[in-house]
Amino acid sequence: MSGGVPDLHLVVPVYNEAENFPRFYRSVQAQVRTPHDLIVVYDREDDSTLPVARELARADPTLVLLRNRSPGVLGALKAGLAAAPGGAVVVTMADGSDDHRCVDLMYAMYREGYDLVSASRYMPGGEQRGGPMLKGLLSRAAGWSLHRFAGLPTLDPTNNFKLYRRAFLDQVTIESEGGFEIALELTVKAHLAGLRSGEVPSVWTDRVAGRSNFKLFRWLPRYLRWYRMAFGGTAPGRSG
Repeated sequence: MSGGVPDLHLVVPVYNEAENFPRFYRSVQAQVRTPHDLIVVYDREDDSTLPVARELARADPTLVLLRNRSPGVLGALKAGLAAAPGGAVVVTMADGSDDHRCVDLMYAMYREGYDLVSASRYMPGGEQRGGPMLKGLLSRAAGWSLHRFAGLPTLDPTNNFKLYRRAFLDQVTIESEGGFEIALELTVKAHLAGLRSGEVPSVWTDRVAGRSNFKLFRWLPRYLRWYRMAFGGTAPGRSG
């Protein structure tokens, strides 16, 4: 922390997560000991999350609400990543699925020099509890094959629960067009650029309330773009 600004920023895209947000917030407060702020990104003023988040923000100045001007999952993720002022940036979902015990471990790896750290459901010690079976099988198969044959240093490159070094985000141009495939894009680009990536074991638990915005068959071709790129040997979309 420098001048009162934390070195760790948690980016949280939300869409009608009123039922889940209090539990999510309690989890972060209980499990993340590293000084941090929460950048909560929303699309619309009628989002059910807002009254809950604003009530919490009255007592917690580290909880910041950010309006996304390019509505949708991708716009929210890009807005949140761009807003984090420096240091380490972690993307985590407000649905309660992510294991926030991982965050301090991810931050410790960042302090050791890692540019990207994945919370991994598929490495030893990790676990996935619930969720659509087909989605899980495809995710696991993609992670294993990319690790085994393309050399990616994580078994879970599609998980959006990741830490990124701000300097890496400043060097890369995000080209994703759908939404959650952004995690695979950034993981592949970091690897092809020769940056230091790693993973920590994580337990993922399916949401207990609300609906997921993940669109498997709509976004699958966009995942395949970055899957193929992992074998290409060059990193497109790097700025300056």
